[in-house]
Amino acid sequence: MLQGYNSPFSATVVERLQAAGAVIAGKANLDEFGMGSHSINSVHGAVTQPGPEPDIQRTVGGSSGGSALAVASEQCFAALGTDTGGSVRLPAAWTGTVGFKPSYGMVSRWGVVAYANSLDTVGVIASNVASARNVYNIVKGHDSRDPTSISTQTRARIQSPIQARDQRRHIRPIRIGIPNECFINELHPSIQKSWMIAVQHLNSQGHSLLSVPLPTTKAALSAYYVLAPAEASSNLAKYDGVRYGNKVPPSSTTANHDPEAARRQGDDVLFSQTRGQNFGAEVRRRILLGSYTLSSTAIDNYFIRAQKVRRMVQKDFDNVFALPNSLLCPSKENEKGKEGLIGSKGEVDVIITPTATRPAPLLSELRSEEADMSSPARRYCDDVYTVPASLAGLPAISVPVPLFDGEKERRDEPSVGVQITGQYGDDELVLSVAEELERLVE
Repeated sequence: MLQGYNSPFSATVVERLQAAGAVIAGKANLDEFGMGSHSINSVHGAVTQPGPEPDIQRTVGGSSGGSALAVASEQCFAALGTDTGGSVRLPAAWTGTVGFKPSYGMVSRWGVVAYANSLDTVGVIASNVASARNVYNIVKGHDSRDPTSISTQTRARIQSPIQARDQRRHIRPIRIGIPNECFINELHPSIQKSWMIAVQHLNSQGHSLLSVPLPTTKAALSAYYVLAPAEASSNLAKYDGVRYGNKVPPSSTTANHDPEAARRQGDDVLFSQTRGQNFGAEVRRRILLGSYTLSSTAIDNYFIRAQKVRRMVQKDFDNVFALPNSLLCPSKENEKGKEGLIGSKGEVDVIITPTATRPAPLLSELRSEEADMSSPARRYCDDVYTVPASLAGLPAISVPVPLFDGEKERRDEPSVGVQITGQYGDDELVLSVAEELERLVE
């Protein structure tokens, strides 16, 4: 669709990196318009990494698979990606790198090609947590050109309770939440073992482990695949060959001889051929899905309900985190309820889950799934652990950990990721816990 197009300006994050002395090496391959979990929906071909044998390839995850592979293969110090439902964290988990998604609105989206405005977050992929932190510290900050960028005053208000918390940090260790809902049938036993070993490492350092309920997260994936395509169908409407995109002329002169046949084929619509031929199959699928959920007959049953689920997911997180969500204006009743919970069971500082349900699948497995009519749903399930944090706008990071088979580390498989999620605005604590886990794993 955008072949040959050159943007007339750079994104804010690129400008800030260049101002700090960074060298922008190039653009990385990814799923078309960021739509995919395996970086196989690209006009340039799939992004892959070596498998167990020379002629067998594994997926790198998506949609920012090219960025993750560039870091994993040491082609660059760090790379950027946009995380809508896990597009930075999932590739990081499957390539043995660190993938950090900041709190929504902390990093400017100005210059980013939009997929879903209320979910898109510019993230960082790096070889270690310290490098990810360095890049994040450069690109974060208010940007007046981005209407979703958090203002300087709001940032200060968010940091106030965090600073008060940090001053009394010595009173108790970090309390780590383990969600009950993460123990699902789709979770690979080796990944569950790696996850448990990772949290036990932190527990051995004196940090507390608590089981926490996040009941609505079971519906988060379904809500995401209603909301994201709905926003995408609106955002991608401008790619019609008139405003943006390469125009494709009508395929025949049917319209001149048989207007009814032209109507059935779509040849009587100016942009039908352009969008039908220039968009890939996955993009067309999501545009159709989003257009339907926004239609007058379906909006109440799908889009509005998905928005309600999203708020319930956010509320679930707020109920288990010790730190209040400073974006909200808490009532006196809510404040009183939080006071009563301080130091009690169920109040945690971070939540730790797997990043993905399975190790990086082989490319041949994905091709087999693609041939199956139910394959999109199976591939969408790879986002089940990353989507909840995206819906709530929370900071989350994937840290690589070894893959275990029983008590033995599996050297024949790439490492997998463990995800650390914090309350909104608590990005620094998420990075600190990730650094500690990184040291323990090493």
